[in-house]
Amino acid sequence: MFARITPYKLKSGTVDAATARARELKDEIMALPGLIEFTNAVNADGSGYIVSLVESREISDSNAERVREIWGKMGEFLAEMPTPGGYDVVDHWET
Repeated sequence: MFARITPYKLKSGTVDAATARARELKDEIMALPGLIEFTNAVNADGSGYIVSLVESREISDSNAERVREIWGKMGEFLAEMPTPGGYDVVDHWET
């Protein structure tokens, strides 16, 4: 399993509108090949993280262009285009 962790920053005052737009994009996001789990976390100041669990690094890498397109649909709310990071999952615990 592979984790794509992406920090992002929203423009001031856009958290609610950006959250609404992200929810409109849910079907596109969840249709990404190999996606297991998706979490979006954001603070009131607009700083946030996306954590996506994907079946493999290879699948995640092959989704890169489509992910950029989806981020593009969030562009009016972003302070800058985010840069994703990727990590091999060593533990994934749930209750």
